[in-house]
Amino acid sequence: MSYRAIIFDMDGTIVATEQVWELATQQVIANRGFQVTSEQKIAITKHFAGLGLPQSCLAIKELTKSTDSVEIIMQEKVAIANQLYQQGIRFIEGFENFHKKVAAIPLKTAVATNATDGFVATTNAVLNLQAYFGSHIYTINHVNNIGKPNPAIYLYAAAQLGIDPRHCIAIEDSAHGIAAAQAAGMFCIGINTSKRIEQVQKAHFIADSYEQIDLASLLAQR
Repeated sequence: MSYRAIIFDMDGTIVATEQVWELATQQVIANRGFQVTSEQKIAITKHFAGLGLPQSCLAIKELTKSTDSVEIIMQEKVAIANQLYQQGIRFIEGFENFHKKVAAIPLKTAVATNATDGFVATTNAVLNLQAYFGSHIYTINHVNNIGKPNPAIYLYAAAQLGIDPRHCIAIEDSAHGIAAAQAAGMFCIGINTSKRIEQVQKAHFIADSYEQIDLASLLAQR
């Protein structure tokens, strides 16, 4: 059995936006007058990494005991994140060269992200994701807002590529994303862009950067 595709997470895996979402989460919590201790901040960052927008906003509502609906909290978080996006986003270092190597093999590629269509459109406008992935960019909206760690988005992306999930490699930076990819039956590379090893420790292979991913060795394994 050989690998025929690599499916990438987006935030924190190919685009350096994880800090954007962390800051947006902190601001939404602060806006509700909730004082976060240093220990709680660490726990929140760990738990929220890789979560979809609806799930993270439900967690904020429960944490702060807010009377606002999840939808209102989502709108607020999106507005804050949009402002931060406008300050500039960039590709994770090494992604572009790595993608060139993948395309030269050639392997099919796709994006499977917990981000919404709106944020993917914003990211695409800045970084031209379509130049790398064509139409194979799949968001939480494609799977009825069912976010990772549920494997739905990875199963959907593999189906759209027309490839059995067992023939796919997933690249992820969060524990929730790794759980989703593995539940889909994919080999998962954990890329430690956040420098928090606990987020990627359950991946099949761990790399601190794209330069550490030896495609030839991985493809020779099976």
